[in-house]
Amino acid sequence: MIQSPDNDKLKTIRKLAGRKWRDKTRSFVAEGEDLIAAAEAAGWPASMRLVAAGSGLDGEEVAPPLLATVSQMGSSTRALAVYPMRWAPEPAGPLCVALWGVGDPGNVGTVLRSALAFGAGSVALGPGSADPYGHKAVRASMGAIFRVSTGAFDDAPHPWIGLVPRGGTALAEAEFGERVTFVLGAEREGLPEDVASSCDLLASIPLDEGAESLNVAAAGAIALYERARR
Repeated sequence: MIQSPDNDKLKTIRKLAGRKWRDKTRSFVAEGEDLIAAAEAAGWPASMRLVAAGSGLDGEEVAPPLLATVSQMGSSTRALAVYPMRWAPEPAGPLCVALWGVGDPGNVGTVLRSALAFGAGSVALGPGSADPYGHKAVRASMGAIFRVSTGAFDDAPHPWIGLVPRGGTALAEAEFGERVTFVLGAEREGLPEDVASSCDLLASIPLDEGAESLNVAAAGAIALYERARR
């Protein structure tokens, strides 16, 4: 059983809280039995699994107070595991979501969750977007990180439909086929002009008077639902 805070495995978990180390090692941490079960169901093996001593869970045991010191969830954690990242050479189609400047990791994780729910094969990440393999994004994905591939924004398959707060074609009236990438920007800034001009179509979700905008994850879910509904 691991009982020393200087244990090398615990040091690795601490380092993986930072994006620089995640990018360097191309690995990340998932916490909680639910996420570990989701990884197993997706056939995504862990390179390390640590569990609280006495929990009865599979893995190398760690003294519970010590496990809590390396956890992002605190004393409620009974298990965590390290996994290799899986960046796709190119985002999978025919349905994809591409994010530009979406810096909130909770929104990135929720988009992954919606992508899985509505059959999108991938989420593509552009500049300024939160790391999908960070703790908050992984938690918010509710295991979708293990089933929806992640790739580079510029490789997202066309046609692109850019979602904008106003203007463009109403989403319900927009024409698109089975193959489509929904492109979303940050909530306040929206899509940069050059990105918007690269889209094959701009579409908006009509809102009641007085409502300024939708949360980006909510907008993505509505767009994915609209495509699924058809």
